[in-house]
Amino acid sequence: MYDTILLPTDGSAPSDAARDHAVGLAAAYDATLHAVYVIDDAALRAARIDSDVVLAGFETEGEQILDDVVAAASDVGVTCETAVLHGHTHEAITDYTDEHGVDLVVMGTHGRHGIQRFLLGSVTERVVRSSPVPVLTVRGEEADVEAEGSEPTDAAD
Repeated sequence: MYDTILLPTDGSAPSDAARDHAVGLAAAYDATLHAVYVIDDAALRAARIDSDVVLAGFETEGEQILDDVVAAASDVGVTCETAVLHGHTHEAITDYTDEHGVDLVVMGTHGRHGIQRFLLGSVTERVVRSSPVPVLTVRGEEADVEAEGSEPTDAAD
């Protein structure tokens, strides 16, 4: 069903939860996992900062995060290819999806409270809306899944 699974990651808790799902799916389907870290260098230029120094820092961070994904995949015998990409994050993800024949994208959402808990992160939402393939969104453990002010109910009640 899935031969190539893409995991865009930023090293956050929701991305770590998505990593665990993506690795598990890749193992179950004997699929190749692709992990990408995207640097939005246009945003850096707009902030008018010394982008060369900051870009080098982001590239190092991205490589470390991707190394963690490779280690998790390797632990269960999953082949993992990685890339640090540059550009608008959602566009880089959907372009990579097209260019590498990706069958499924697995992404984390952001944990939120109140009305925001119904919204995906802006990058995730844009990928969901523009992806040519299915996108599995995974909520991080810290996400608030209960409505504010409500108590959990027991199914037996």
